[in-house]
Amino acid sequence: MALSITSAPSISTPISSRFDSSRDQPKDLHSLTSWFNFAGSTFVSYQPSDRSHCQSAAVSYSRRQTAVKALNAEPRRSDSVVPLAAKTIAAPEVSEKVEVSEDFEQLAKELENASPLEIMDKALEKFGNDIAIAFSGAEDIALIEYARLTGRPFRVFSLDTGRLNPETYKFFDTVEKQYGIHIEYMFPDAVEVQALVRSKGLFSFYEDGHQECCRVRKVRPLRRALKGLRAWITGQRKDQSPGTRAEIPVVQVDPVFEGMDGGVGSLVKWNPVANVEGHDIWNFLRAMNVPVNSLHSQGYISIGCEPCTRPVLPGQHEREGRWWWEDAKAKECGLHKGNIKEGNAGHVNGIGNGAAHGNGTIPDIFEAQSIVNLSRVGVENLLKLEDRREPWLVVLYAPWCPFCQAMEGSYVELAEKLAGTGVKVGKFNADGDQKSFAQSELQLGSFPTILLFPKHSSRPIKYPSEKRDVDSLMAFVNALR
Repeated sequence: MALSITSAPSISTPISSRFDSSRDQPKDLHSLTSWFNFAGSTFVSYQPSDRSHCQSAAVSYSRRQTAVKALNAEPRRSDSVVPLAAKTIAAPEVSEKVEVSEDFEQLAKELENASPLEIMDKALEKFGNDIAIAFSGAEDIALIEYARLTGRPFRVFSLDTGRLNPETYKFFDTVEKQYGIHIEYMFPDAVEVQALVRSKGLFSFYEDGHQECCRVRKVRPLRRALKGLRAWITGQRKDQSPGTRAEIPVVQVDPVFEGMDGGVGSLVKWNPVANVEGHDIWNFLRAMNVPVNSLHSQGYISIGCEPCTRPVLPGQHEREGRWWWEDAKAKECGLHKGNIKEGNAGHVNGIGNGAAHGNGTIPDIFEAQSIVNLSRVGVENLLKLEDRREPWLVVLYAPWCPFCQAMEGSYVELAEKLAGTGVKVGKFNADGDQKSFAQSELQLGSFPTILLFPKHSSRPIKYPSEKRDVDSLMAFVNALR
């Protein structure tokens, strides 16, 4: 995707600092025309040039940019300012400064069993105009609906990376019209994007990982946005990514980013739907007749940038639709890296031994009488057999891996169907000390990896598809057994 770049000042620069009424006032018609052209360019200094496929969204972007200040346009905001996201509702009285001594751990315990609506109401009540909802254009539309139901003013911001799907841009426009709000868009720095693309190309993340691109297009714009707030609201859920989000509280002091007052502890992070499961979110959206991104009807669950998002397949975890070419360890873009705790970082990074998890133990998976638990020696014997009597299907897995957990039911059912057919079904924990062996000898690229050891060959055949439903796996076995 090409970018349209001008030499205008950064979009995050306050308007008042660019144009002084006494200094920059135009003196004639020619100067007036030039002045307006320059003023307009400051609001569209970074625009994806290929938004022609979504013309209505592009037009409304330009119009909105002249009316909405960037989140960090002012270092402090008056409590009397009514958020643009809910300008028709009277603003509540909000204390000028949040007490830093407040115990948010205790508050999280008190709200642990509260409904998302109650948590949202508490967040908006406490922070007023100094809090905003982070909206990605996916099922987190539920946050906006909950905010509407509280009857309180609320603000919404979104990170426009320049690489979103056309459907997402159209959805933004639909949401603004449906709720009568102005989403406050944050853009990456045009110079940084230009440098990245010129040096590494448009799709470097397929070769060296997505972290660098996400850092430029998402993390840094988010950091700028949060510097204009004292709190933010996210759509994180515990069931989205068991490896990194299983323990998120409903409210916490943000461990990574800073708020407008600066320093550690200056930003509070609210997760109203942390304890809600995905199917319950969708039941809520249907019950309230909330508009949703049309990508969901095409099989997308987790939605991000267009090059890094795809529909999920039967038997796959929802996060497998993101950065599918990378291992499970990399399924966070950096916006919520504070979820990764030091105690279990080894497992998230795919370097642990699959035993410890915080203060407890990760339970093993694929536990069934029809599945043989193979040791390193057992796998080595399979590799050595030149003329085995029966074929073997083996899954290489890590107990902490959410994508392995997602296919457990299908694999157990497959093993039960293959019982008595002459095909043996096994599992091998290829994490920790066994990982290097599995990578060099068993073609392990990411978890899970499924191998078939044919009857008359020691060389295993790697299952090439990511369809992990019973029928697809059975077809693979029958074709090669």
